[in-house]
Amino acid sequence: MKLDSDLQAIQEVRNYLQEAKAAQKLLEKMTQPQIDAIVSAMAEAAEQQAERLGAMAVKETGFGKVAHKKAKNLFVARDIYEAIKDMQTVGIIRKDNTKQVWEIAQPVGTIAAIIPSTNPTSTVLFKCLIALKARNAIVISPHPSALRCSHESAAVMRAAAERAGAPPGLIHCLSHPTLEASGELMRHKLTDLILATGGTAMVKAAYSSGKPAYGVGPGNVPVYIHRSANIPSAVNHILQSKTFDYGTICASEQALVVDEAIKPHFIQELQRRGAYFLNKHEKHKIASILMTTKGMNPQIVGQSPQAIAGKAGIDVPDSAQMLIAEETEVGHDYPFSMEKLCPVLALYTVNDWQEGCQRCIQLLSLGGLGHTLGIHAEDQAVIEAFGLEKPASRIVVNTGTTFGGIGATTGIFPSMTLGCGTFGNNITTDNIGPQHLLNIKRVAFGIKEMPVPEESVKTNPSQVASQVAEGLIKTNQLGITREEVAQIIRKVLTDMQLS
Repeated sequence: MKLDSDLQAIQEVRNYLQEAKAAQKLLEKMTQPQIDAIVSAMAEAAEQQAERLGAMAVKETGFGKVAHKKAKNLFVARDIYEAIKDMQTVGIIRKDNTKQVWEIAQPVGTIAAIIPSTNPTSTVLFKCLIALKARNAIVISPHPSALRCSHESAAVMRAAAERAGAPPGLIHCLSHPTLEASGELMRHKLTDLILATGGTAMVKAAYSSGKPAYGVGPGNVPVYIHRSANIPSAVNHILQSKTFDYGTICASEQALVVDEAIKPHFIQELQRRGAYFLNKHEKHKIASILMTTKGMNPQIVGQSPQAIAGKAGIDVPDSAQMLIAEETEVGHDYPFSMEKLCPVLALYTVNDWQEGCQRCIQLLSLGGLGHTLGIHAEDQAVIEAFGLEKPASRIVVNTGTTFGGIGATTGIFPSMTLGCGTFGNNITTDNIGPQHLLNIKRVAFGIKEMPVPEESVKTNPSQVASQVAEGLIKTNQLGITREEVAQIIRKVLTDMQLS
């Protein structure tokens, strides 16, 4: 009997999980050099296929630019690989000789990986790389609109891993990524951990599955430009960052918050570099297509400024690098204040850094709590104040938030999955890596004794009285009888509440 599509998708999940679990048990027995050789081969394959996979992603989803999709794939193959290649993930990974504690790494098992349509190849490459580095198997649930390119990315990783000696069946990608299949994958007893990158609903589903989960929330990233900023440098970084892959990385800038004292110079520099400022009519037209009743309009995600303008029924110059609208309000009724994964920005004006601080918090609270914040300033006191007060896990200073947030231009751990902490209902504020996909056991030697006070013996007042009286009589220190001494002592002990 032929199964219907939903049952077929669910059965595929179960089959893949069984294969993955069996393969992971074999991988778990491999040595660190064997694991490192497998991961190296995977990174090399990702580098070789970076352009082809990037082109597939753009063709299938219609999002972004081929050159920038390639750059993201290379970021995984080079930067992330470089960060993890020497990481110890097998056996005893640390010894504290002073405290005499050994830390032993053990894989979590089988990982369910949810993949977004905005970064469908780089995220697959990344999650496969860190999963196998930590000796885990992985089953991938791609976004339906990016099925082919995600599937091919997983196939590249699987083939490279198996050529390098990995057991077959460690890496799978669903061919029927329905909601029912994703739900089965996240809830199944053979799934040990969920690594979810996607929309709010998907991340919430991951955390509601009953399984341990790393989920990442949306990034409504505000960027404050202080009067002490190097304006040409700030504009250069913002433009590079927001136009990269047409703004599809969730750490990209969403709103600029600028001090009024430098606003004219800042706008002039933006316009000189290709930013197009919308007039009132154009702003209204663009605002009408940014959102739908369900949230961000997928038709504008990863599109060029010209394509977005065309959908709104207006014309912008071919030279326009991004679209900017001045805004004064924050909220769901003001689309420019919300997350827009495309080269569209809001511009807010503030009097000083204190007002800028409050505006940034408003923007983060609207939909980006815990994600990323940018600041361009030379005043260290202001930078410190922003770092201390903002509910963001990454405070990116004097660089583009797209690149700074993922660790490409900052010293943050390089990653394609960025935790938002409890600010954003996530379990961690970290950039995710193999270290998050391990169970760490600890062997701890005894190095000191526990001070335990001796249990006091309950005193019998009559016995104490008799013993004291006997001693005094023997030494002839009192001219009274033994019984008289005992009575006096008993009375004293009774008064002291010992009887």
